[in-house]
Amino acid sequence: MVTPVYQGERTLPALAAELDALMGVQLTPEGHRWEIGEWLLVHDNGPDRSADTIAELAQAHAFVRPIWLSRNYGQHPATLAGMASSNGDWIVTLDEDGQHDPAHIGLFLDVALRDNAQLVYAEPTNEAPHGLVRNVLSKSAKWMFATFLAGGAVQTFQSYRLVLGELGRSVAAYAGAGVYLDVALGWVVGRISHVDVALRDEGDRASGYNLRRLLSHFWRLVLSSGTRGLRIVSALGAVFGVAGVAFAAYIVISNVLGSRTPEGWTSNMVVILLSTGAILFSLGVIAEYIGVAVGMAMGKPPYLIISDPGQGPLGRRPGHR
Repeated sequence: MVTPVYQGERTLPALAAELDALMGVQLTPEGHRWEIGEWLLVHDNGPDRSADTIAELAQAHAFVRPIWLSRNYGQHPATLAGMASSNGDWIVTLDEDGQHDPAHIGLFLDVALRDNAQLVYAEPTNEAPHGLVRNVLSKSAKWMFATFLAGGAVQTFQSYRLVLGELGRSVAAYAGAGVYLDVALGWVVGRISHVDVALRDEGDRASGYNLRRLLSHFWRLVLSSGTRGLRIVSALGAVFGVAGVAFAAYIVISNVLGSRTPEGWTSNMVVILLSTGAILFSLGVIAEYIGVAVGMAMGKPPYLIISDPGQGPLGRRPGHR
């Protein structure tokens, strides 16, 4: 399990108590055996005393393993750091604020094994415990991403997720700086499922996300979503270039056939349309080259080799750990 910690001073002890109650071998509703091997708390240098809380929990619980970052990097890089340091067959990521109930982990495993899914996201059955404006903006951002930018990547996502361990560690190894975690997962995960869960109220603490941070979060999602945005620019350049040439030809033909236009207007329009079309088309070509460079800079791999799924965690049946 991986939890990025920014303001967890008040909420982590209660979450640790819940996880302590889940220690040892557990059974999912469909009879699969599972147990929590470790809980990685990634300290992201927040403004409270989270570091002291993490240290105290590590002394009190053998399953707690601290990961110390040199400075504040943000939720997704902190999560990647935890995933890279994990050892389990599966990786569960959940927030520090208590809205994710760890008792639902068994449900995630049942869905993963039933659907043969490498990645399972929580599908909230209730509204997130945030304000109306933040919930509306979050839904709008995810709709824009799924409609215009996803390009086959993950289209609906939550920070409460279960991912096959070797896939999560591989993503953490190759993902470039600034890449949105769920976009990086979408590059290599072949089967994605969702499980219905109810979100709980956040702990007694202020949210770590203000408007500026939320906008930065969304912009990172847009920029790391691949080359779809650049492809749109390229397509628009080609369309406007062709339209400019066609309209210029129409103006010239109309003028030859006797259409009355002000002196010099035809030649000016032809030059403007042809020049604009050439510029936009050139920008489209440049965007294609930039798209290739962006894909390489983000660390998108051409392929990813994994172990035999039938011999790994996805091949285990009820009664096997």
